[in-house]
Amino acid sequence: MSDASFLFDRLCVIGIGLIGSSILRAARGYGLARTLVAADLSQKVIGRVEELGIADVATTDFGAAVTDADCVILCVPSGAFGVVTEIIAPHLKQGAIISDTGSVKGAVVAQMSPFLPVGVHFIPAHPVAGTEHSGPDAGFAELFENRWCIFTPAEGIDAEALARYRAFWERLGSRVECMTPEHHDLVLAVTSHVPHLIAYNIVGTADDLEAVTQSEVIKFSAGGFRDFTRIAASDPTMWRDVFLNNKKAVLEVLGRFSEDLAYLQRAIRWGEGDKLFDLFTRTRAVRRSIIDQGQETAAPDFGRPHGKQ
Repeated sequence: MSDASFLFDRLCVIGIGLIGSSILRAARGYGLARTLVAADLSQKVIGRVEELGIADVATTDFGAAVTDADCVILCVPSGAFGVVTEIIAPHLKQGAIISDTGSVKGAVVAQMSPFLPVGVHFIPAHPVAGTEHSGPDAGFAELFENRWCIFTPAEGIDAEALARYRAFWERLGSRVECMTPEHHDLVLAVTSHVPHLIAYNIVGTADDLEAVTQSEVIKFSAGGFRDFTRIAASDPTMWRDVFLNNKKAVLEVLGRFSEDLAYLQRAIRWGEGDKLFDLFTRTRAVRRSIIDQGQETAAPDFGRPHGKQ
């Protein structure tokens, strides 16, 4: 493969979990960088990266990892972005693109911006993709295909850098859209964060009832509960940080959800079947719209192979 086909000479990914390892696999598979660098605090993770062969360089030294990198992508928990940025900032080269994959953008921008040196291009991003699995073995190159990657760049961002980073995600298979961090956080509170909170809560309730029902909750799990358990199996560290760092939007949406839930409680109590039927008809149409948009299929993991290197 010629150097002309590479978007970056040296790409560094920090944090090698599901998203980070998928980026490395996809960048390798699609020939997007000449040299791939993986960095993680865990020596065990780095050892596994070396065994999998998904990076050319693997290290626990963040400063060395980002040295001479054209693009640095932070794939760490939402609460760690500021600490990591402070560590790597003195080692970033002029003109480098630095980004993230956090599902909260306002807090990430606030954490990272104070430490970034003049001359680097900060393009916050959120690939809206994932599974309930975590760790370097969980990644697969097809994770981002036909999924959205949301950018929240500041006004005045260098147009060439933005176009280059957009091309990177598009070659990973994603569709790219830009919005403000505040709007992103509200949208994701509705589509991701509060649904995860509901899943954690209902599975926790079922676990509390387990002793009462003598294991029948697990034994007779229906499809709806199984779907909740899949979501509730997501990485607890990541989701703890998501809720703490998107507090305002989550509480706003949670308040609206609680009001709507009270409406349903009243409808059930008073036998108002028409209200229930109208809501269920409307929500069924939402599901159909998501499928029509190509954001879901009936196949597991969005129909993509899982665990490929």
